[in-house]
Amino acid sequence: MAKKILFVIFSVLLFAIMLAVLELNKNTVLGMILFIIASAGFWAIHALMLAKANGGFKFLGWFCWIAVFVAILFITWPPVKAVPAVNAKNPAHTGIITIKQGELRGVYTEDGKVEVYTGIPYAKAPVGELRWKEPQDHDGWEGVLEADHFAPMSMQPTNLPIYNSLAQIIGYHDYKISLDERYIPPVSEDSLYLNVWKPAGDVSGLPVLVYVHGGSLQTGQPWYGDYRGEMLARENAVVVNIGYRLGVFGFYADEELSAESSNGTTGNYGLLDQIKALEWVRDNIVSFGGDPNNVTLAGESAGAASVSALCTSPLAKGLFKRVLLESSTVASVEPPHSFRLFDEAIKSGKDLKARYGCENVSELRMIPAEKLVGEADTQHHITVDGYVLKETPYQSYKKGLHNEEQIMHGYNLEESAAFIMFSRASMKTYESNVRGYFKDCADDILALYPAKTDKEADEYWAEIFGATFFDYPHYCLNRLAVENGIDVYEYTFTKHNGRLGPWHSGEEVYIYGNIPDDSPLFDERDRELSRQMNKYLLNFMNCGDPNSDALPTWEKNISSYDLMEFGDKTEMTKERKPELYKILDKFTGWGEN
Repeated sequence: MAKKILFVIFSVLLFAIMLAVLELNKNTVLGMILFIIASAGFWAIHALMLAKANGGFKFLGWFCWIAVFVAILFITWPPVKAVPAVNAKNPAHTGIITIKQGELRGVYTEDGKVEVYTGIPYAKAPVGELRWKEPQDHDGWEGVLEADHFAPMSMQPTNLPIYNSLAQIIGYHDYKISLDERYIPPVSEDSLYLNVWKPAGDVSGLPVLVYVHGGSLQTGQPWYGDYRGEMLARENAVVVNIGYRLGVFGFYADEELSAESSNGTTGNYGLLDQIKALEWVRDNIVSFGGDPNNVTLAGESAGAASVSALCTSPLAKGLFKRVLLESSTVASVEPPHSFRLFDEAIKSGKDLKARYGCENVSELRMIPAEKLVGEADTQHHITVDGYVLKETPYQSYKKGLHNEEQIMHGYNLEESAAFIMFSRASMKTYESNVRGYFKDCADDILALYPAKTDKEADEYWAEIFGATFFDYPHYCLNRLAVENGIDVYEYTFTKHNGRLGPWHSGEEVYIYGNIPDDSPLFDERDRELSRQMNKYLLNFMNCGDPNSDALPTWEKNISSYDLMEFGDKTEMTKERKPELYKILDKFTGWGEN
């Protein structure tokens, strides 16, 4: 009797684990059905035959069951499939829109209030001989382009579907079982496409937001739900989310490529893609009801770093009016991430070529993208190339050179949480961490943050890391904006919730108005805060000032210490780390040149 109970417990537990694997891996529904049938067969055979069989035969039964599961896992592996523009089944199609490249047709959201146009090419595919070249004008197409699915995400390292599901559970806490989304989104070197959301019907003169996604310039896609443009479009705005080259395909630098270019540039192909997309917006957005003279360029993390660079690129002048930078800038003297000088970029490029045994760029272009994509971690930095960027943004601002008229920007309370999750500090590592990074300024840091326990060491290192890589660069940008007479509004996002909370990227679902109506992870304060942040953004897009009578007053950050806090309350507050910033000024050489 005891053996039967153990058999039932063990087999049910194993069944649940294997079924969970099929679910988390997004295997097809057929896989689920086949596995349930196979499991029922196993239990039936065990009940009829294996209960009286010898131990070896019982073991064979278990082995066959597991082997069938593994076979089903691979046979019903989720297919690669384009992501639909809207979640509705058989969505209604819009009328035909004509742009310079040809005619296209999108789809309506389920309620018919927003038109969505996805997978619109804005440049030729950067493949073959066009790998590591400036983006080329698209030749257009014949007939009507059905813009109803998102294009592939840019070539990047990918994970197994089960890994992504577990990340959604552990990191975001909002995993949902769905019978519809049982596929893998495609990845391709052919990825220079953009997506447009607009209010339904005949509209014109609307403010435009162009969004650049984050992902360390290595990963990401322009369709993730937190920053889709549907909600802004419902409030009479036009939103454009763009794809651009990432990793080695977007930021590899080589002297041979510089000589090959008529502009003498290399290393900034991803930024050139973004500029090309902005030119497409300038030339075509009127067809979608947008005003090309009222464009706000927005980005988060590496997307914000890109926006920050474009603020001082001569090539981007006149392509946007305002900017929103979330959780990154490259405005400090020595940007702490996503940035490098030309000589560093060239040396890194030489090292890469040597690793692959290539004598020249032609040989490197022959390497399949699927093999080269592994270099994303070594080639994901904006470069001072003399063309896209004449000098560092800090140097340009000091000369009064910039493209934007108004700035909205800010950072989150716990920016560092995701980045140090697996490298927490303790009393054993805290001082060495500080001394290893801050060198001659380490004593100043340790005096300001004198950890005496493991808990203090962990908390202090998280604060120092987050401030150095995220908060302080915003402080630098704010001071440069004030020096240049730019209207600047800064925020800090501090709202905890059942999802990401104030971690890196946690504010996006709020500011773009995309908190799901049915999500139990957010309370009424979260939804009220989202409405406020979304309205601030819309006001800013319209006129450069986020304020209106219905909202708490958001003061300009003239002192560089006055921030709007988006948290349990929406109110002005003071910068929390002024003493640390003074040390970081010393560490980076702020104001010395």
